[in-house]
Amino acid sequence: MIPGKQDLWFLPLGGCGEIGMNFNLYGHDGQWLIIDCGLSFSEPPSDSQPRQASRVVHMADPAFIVERRDQIAGMIITHAHEDHIGAVPLLWPDLQCPVYTTAFTGHVLRRKLAEAKIEGVPVHVVDCGQRLDIGPFDVEWIGLTHSIPEPHGMVINTPAGKIFHSGDWKLDDNPVVGNPYDKERCRALANDAIDAMVCDSTNANVPGHSGSESDLYAGLKQIVEAATGRVIVTCFGSNVARVATMARIADETGRHVGLLGRSMIEMVNAAKANGLLADVSPSVDSEHLGYLPPETVLLLATGSQGDSAAALNRLSNNRFRDMSIEPGDTVIFSSKVIPGNETAVEALIARLEALGATVYTDVTSPLPIHASGHPAADELRTMFDWVRPRAIIPVHGESEHLQANTDLARDCGIDHCLNGRNGDLFIIAPEVSIKRDAVRAGRLALVGNKLQPVNPNDSSAQTAPNNR
Repeated sequence: MIPGKQDLWFLPLGGCGEIGMNFNLYGHDGQWLIIDCGLSFSEPPSDSQPRQASRVVHMADPAFIVERRDQIAGMIITHAHEDHIGAVPLLWPDLQCPVYTTAFTGHVLRRKLAEAKIEGVPVHVVDCGQRLDIGPFDVEWIGLTHSIPEPHGMVINTPAGKIFHSGDWKLDDNPVVGNPYDKERCRALANDAIDAMVCDSTNANVPGHSGSESDLYAGLKQIVEAATGRVIVTCFGSNVARVATMARIADETGRHVGLLGRSMIEMVNAAKANGLLADVSPSVDSEHLGYLPPETVLLLATGSQGDSAAALNRLSNNRFRDMSIEPGDTVIFSSKVIPGNETAVEALIARLEALGATVYTDVTSPLPIHASGHPAADELRTMFDWVRPRAIIPVHGESEHLQANTDLARDCGIDHCLNGRNGDLFIIAPEVSIKRDAVRAGRLALVGNKLQPVNPNDSSAQTAPNNR
């Protein structure tokens, strides 16, 4: 199956019909462009078993494109969330292609490759707004906003047609860290005659707007000001903007900031190295936290989804070396629960409360303390009106999300709504159509240090490791 000069194809091997494990292929003129190479996790086991007993890393099976490795023009990573970047160290040795991404994401990727002892990966740093020829694909990076720095969508230009690949996005005019989305360029996309928009569907069934990172300051500060003991804020480790907001609140309330959790520390270091947290004071080393007066401490901790190895879970079980939860402490869940993690999070909250902590969630807080990184219905309508694509291909969502995005697109007057799944071949040119089950879309599991095919009859769902 080789695309010709008149062909423009989209082939998702992961991330279409599920949230996580994103792995997308674009085909034109004998070559393929890969966009994103991410992870997902197996569903947590039943309540009768330890939650992490069967938690396994999954990724798309790249067999189709590995067999055509000489046809790969390159790989683009849209942003640094694990469900878009996490499988690169595991799959790149079989792909052997150049990688293109922006500075912050490139910093995170190089660290991952070094930890995995993968050498020789050509990582090319691209600036926002830059256009680059990658094989037969003329690619333009469009600056967007999400829950991590430097997310980008792509306009993929070919003689056969044009596609806008959105990646993960939201419309945030004040994202706290990094640049706002490029509103002028987004509004001008309608003039580009976009043939298809491949679009994030995660919150398509959520009415209204996702909200801005800047809207959370008042609610978070209100809770911190009222706290009499330590304050522990848990959020997704990649949410650098949330770290910046809490650092500002700490300065204003006379508290010292501490970071708990490897992923958060590494993301903050990457942000600082790229000039994204220049105004944030250095954090206190964890070994000093137990010696500070409780009312002067504000901690940011990983573990908002109940992960057993994360910092907050260890605190809840009195297994954190440098300090413990005490009566009078306050814990803020500045996050939403990813479906499938409800039981683990409820148990985590119960343990924290049993230790005497006061717990706030996005449900119990009087003001907003979390904003999603994905577009709700009103943002999707706005983007559809700006881009005016001839066709919409909803991705990054389960069945209900894809259908909700399809319905929104139809309401916005988009004639061709191609709702499919991993392994379907979406033909953009010469004529818009879908070839169902064109390619086997399997998945691999990391078992020990080996990749093994996942039984296709295994119906366990996936949970994405990123911010919904």
